[in-house]
Amino acid sequence: MVQSSQVDRTDFVVVGAGVAGLRAAIELASQGEVLVVTKESLGESNTHYAQGGIAVATEGREDVALHLEDTVGAGDGLVFRPAAELLVQEGPGRVAELIDWGAAFDRENHNPQGELLRTREAAHSRPRILHANGDATGAEISRSLVAHAREIARSHCRIRFAEWTMATGLVVEGGRVVAVDLLDAQNVSRRVGVRAVLLASGGAGQVYSDTTNPAVATGDGIAIAAQAGAELADMEFYQFHPTALSLPGVPRFLLSEALRGEGAYLRNDCGERFMERYHAQLELAPRDVVARAIAREGMGANPADSRLVYLDMRHVTGIDLTVRFPGISRFLATHGLSLQTDLIPVRPAAHYMMGGIRTDLDGRTTLQGLYAAGEAACTGVHGANRLASNSLLEGLVFGARAAGAILADDSGFSQTAATAAATVLGLGDEETSLVEALIGRLQRSMWAHAGLLREETTLRQGIAELTEIALALRQLNENGRGSRRLFEANALASVAGSILRAALARTESRGAHFRNDFSRRDDVHFQKHSVERNGEVRFEAW
Repeated sequence: MVQSSQVDRTDFVVVGAGVAGLRAAIELASQGEVLVVTKESLGESNTHYAQGGIAVATEGREDVALHLEDTVGAGDGLVFRPAAELLVQEGPGRVAELIDWGAAFDRENHNPQGELLRTREAAHSRPRILHANGDATGAEISRSLVAHAREIARSHCRIRFAEWTMATGLVVEGGRVVAVDLLDAQNVSRRVGVRAVLLASGGAGQVYSDTTNPAVATGDGIAIAAQAGAELADMEFYQFHPTALSLPGVPRFLLSEALRGEGAYLRNDCGERFMERYHAQLELAPRDVVARAIAREGMGANPADSRLVYLDMRHVTGIDLTVRFPGISRFLATHGLSLQTDLIPVRPAAHYMMGGIRTDLDGRTTLQGLYAAGEAACTGVHGANRLASNSLLEGLVFGARAAGAILADDSGFSQTAATAAATVLGLGDEETSLVEALIGRLQRSMWAHAGLLREETTLRQGIAELTEIALALRQLNENGRGSRRLFEANALASVAGSILRAALARTESRGAHFRNDFSRRDDVHFQKHSVERNGEVRFEAW
C-alpha cells in the first residue's frame, strides 16, 4: 500500500533521545521549537543501558588534572587534548546540573544528603565514578533528563517527541542541511524543514554479531551524515567491552567494568589469574588491553576450539554484591548464576564507537546546518580507546555545547526546502526475510573480519563480502519498496564499509585497533586521525 508523505517545519530536529540528544533539546527549547526523534520509546538508547556510572572529577583541580591524564593515557596517543580538557573541566558543572534536575546518584547510607559514593574502574587513577541504583546509572540519567524535557514540553510546548520514528536522510542545498526525512512506525514518511539538525543517534554496535548494544544501535545518524557528504573520523576504533556474559543462546549481557573496580579477577579455564602477563594494572588495565587478553586466553580462531574465560568475585568480602549490582545479579540469577558463588563465563563484545561524524569542539560537522554529539560524533576526545565511564559525561558536555553552537550559528529556514519526501512502500514477507538474512551475514562477517584482531587478508575478505551484501541491498532499494529494517540494513552496510576501509588504511596497532600484521604502534606515520569522505580515507594531525 502506498503511504502518503507530508511536509512539516520546525526550528530544530534532534535525532536521538539519549543523554546527548536530550541535554541538547533542553537547551534548544529556550530559543525555538524542538522535535526530538527517537526510534523506539523515549529513553530507549545506549544511555539507558549504561551500567557502571559516569566519570567526573568532583574533588578539585588535582582531580580534574588526573582525570585529564587518565583520559589521554587510555586513548593511546590519539586523544585530541583540547576536547579532553573541555570534557573534564566542564563535566563537574554538567553533573551538578543533572543532580539539580533530579538525578539520584548513590550516596552513603542511602541518605539523600549523604556523600556521593564513588567507585574506580579500569585505567582510572582514583575512584571518581558516580553510580545510581547500583548498576543502573544510565537508566537514572535517562529518567531524569526525560522528566525534565517532558516538564519543559508541558510548561512551554517547546519540545515535541516523535517516538518510533527514524531519520532516513538529510536534504542538502548549497552545502547546507535544510531538511530531514523521517519514517514512522506505520511506514509513513515526511520531510521536515529545519533551521538545524543535531544527530545524537548513538553508535552502531549492531554492525557486529556479538554486542552489548540494544537493537536500535544501527548507526543511522552516521550513515545519513556520510551519505549527505559529511566527513567521518576514526571509524577503525571500535571498542570491545572485555566482559560480556558468554552463555550459549543468551544475548551478550554487559557485565560492568565496576565489577573489576570492586575487585573481580579474570581467570582462564585452568583457573589461572592471567592479567599479570599482559599489563601492570592487571584487571584494571585499559579496555583494549583486557579485551585482547581475554581473546588470546579464551577465543580461538575457530569458535568450536574456544576455551572459557571467567569473571571471579568469590573472594570479594565486605560488600553485598546483590545490593551493589542488583540488575546484574537479577539477570545472572535467571541463568542459575551468582556473583558471590560462581565463576561467570565472559567474552568481549562490541560496545562503543570512538569514531563517528567529524565535529569541532562545539558539535559542528563539515556541513553547514548539521551538528552531532555523543557516540555518533567524533571530536577526538576518546582517541583510540575510550576511558571507562567517560561516555555519559561526553554526552552531557558536548550535547550542551552543540546546542549552544546551533543557537549561535542560526541562519534561519531555507526558502526552497519544502518539497515532499519520497513515499515509502512496505516490503513483502520474502523481501523482509532477505533483509534479515543480509543483516545477519553482515554482522557475522564483521565479527570475523574486523573484530578484535585484524590483518590485511581478513579485512579484504570483509570488504569483498560487504560488496556482495551491498549489491543485494541495492537491488532491494531499486525495487522502490522499503521499510525501517531496510533503512537499518543500509546504515549498517555504510558503517561497516567505513570501519573496514579505515582499518585497512591504518597499518599499525593502536588502542582498540589491533593488526596482527602490523602489531606495533607507529607514531611517525599514524599519530593522526583517519578522516573519510565519500569513501576515501586520509590521515590528519589535529
